[in-house]
Amino acid sequence: MHLPALLAQHIARRPQRIALLQHIAEQGSITAAAKSAGISYKAAWDAIDELNNLAQTPLVERSIGGKGGGGARLSVAGLRVLRLYQRLQAIQAQVLDAAEDARDLDLLGRLMLRTSARNQLHGSVIAIHPHGHNDLIELELPGGLSLRAQITRDSTQRLELVIGSPAVALIKAGWLQLIDATQPPGPEYNHLHGHIEQILHTEDGPSEVRINLPGGQTLCALSEPQHLETLKLVVGCDAQVQFAPSLVLLGTAL
Repeated sequence: MHLPALLAQHIARRPQRIALLQHIAEQGSITAAAKSAGISYKAAWDAIDELNNLAQTPLVERSIGGKGGGGARLSVAGLRVLRLYQRLQAIQAQVLDAAEDARDLDLLGRLMLRTSARNQLHGSVIAIHPHGHNDLIELELPGGLSLRAQITRDSTQRLELVIGSPAVALIKAGWLQLIDATQPPGPEYNHLHGHIEQILHTEDGPSEVRINLPGGQTLCALSEPQHLETLKLVVGCDAQVQFAPSLVLLGTAL
């Protein structure tokens, strides 16, 4: 089985999220799987979105509103990843037994970066456009979508980005602006479109809007309820977000 490098790295550094696949396979629902894994329903959704976004094809197939809050099952790809994870667990146990110094394991943990960005979209570099002291990096995402990231020339070289390089676009949920789906896109912004899969309201803050993209990846955007009402955005509606290329961070596998 050939895994994307970034998904393979994720398996190594975030085993608790991969383990959620086992609970989904056993329980058949997101709510039950979250309870079995000892995490919140929201955390389970976040984990599933991240895994699906990093994979070439979704690992978890969901249906909204099923028994217990929504049915879920592993896709064929998800079952393969789960079997691989189980084999890695056995190898990991052997490595831990063979470790000569526990401080070496602590160092490895510090070297593996976590990010606070809610949106992590896997893609590949299809163009690099020089722009003064910066570069405009164009990524192709699953489903025929694309986005641009503006980074420094030094960052392009440090990340060793070339045409065809795999990369992850990191975008904070608060940086995404929901706009009218029929509004013509402005050339200075990135635009991604999809349909609203879920809206999570809070008592004293912006609502969390999950948007399913054509390639199976999921975006999370924050929006005030009044703005959603003005745009008449509800679950199942088409939606469009815009964000500046300068707000996109890029990451690559070590």
